[in-house]
Amino acid sequence: MKAAVERGLLRREHAGIDEKSFRRGHVYASILNDLDNNRVWDLVEGRKTDNALELLDTLTGEQRLGVKAVAMDMWAAFEKAVNLMLPNADIVHDKFHISAYLNKAVDDVRKAEHRALMKEGDETLKNSKFDWLRNFPDLRCEPTFQSLYNANLETSKAWRFKESFSGFWDYIYEGSAVKFFKDWCKQVNGSNREPVKKVSRMLENRLWGLLNYLKHRITNAASEGMNSLVARIIANARGLRTFAALRIRVLFFLGKLDLSIA
Repeated sequence: MKAAVERGLLRREHAGIDEKSFRRGHVYASILNDLDNNRVWDLVEGRKTDNALELLDTLTGEQRLGVKAVAMDMWAAFEKAVNLMLPNADIVHDKFHISAYLNKAVDDVRKAEHRALMKEGDETLKNSKFDWLRNFPDLRCEPTFQSLYNANLETSKAWRFKESFSGFWDYIYEGSAVKFFKDWCKQVNGSNREPVKKVSRMLENRLWGLLNYLKHRITNAASEGMNSLVARIIANARGLRTFAALRIRVLFFLGKLDLSIA
């Protein structure tokens, strides 16, 4: 496998960079994916800036110049490395990570409100955590959730902010998207739901990364899928003692390398 991977790497536009825990004790690998061809480009141990720089340095100079966009979350180490190593690449903040931030904000509002209600003996929000994490395009199709949503809760209002933000990703023109975003932030910041306001402030500071999605229309969904496959490789190996062993296996199975001897 090691020899085959070395052959393939000698023969190797849109990229995705993400992290994956591969051993107990918060030991991480940074993984660079080719989003156009749904393959792993390479991976290195760690998730700091130096690790990300090492990862991007596995690309040739021509490849680095050819990368037009990189989908990622808001991890500062990855941002810094991309800005240093990929001069022609736009950073696209992944919409699925942003959705995760908004879901967490809704859940934080729910937990605080649930504690307050339970002190009064009100169990309205009991066992409702996963209901608020779902998407309901038409509330009439979910009568149980509709009843919960209509209970005039702070959680209902936070959930509505989370759901309404999904409309941002449908815009084509930047001016319209910016107007939508500013209107959304104004409504959120005028409320008293601090967890959602915190996300709003974070997104205001990263608006450029959100707007880059309108230009490139890429997400890290493929990277998340790759992370699942990496987890399967680790499980099937019944444990890997070194990062080098992990890297060889991931590139052998997920790198789509030309592994032929000739």
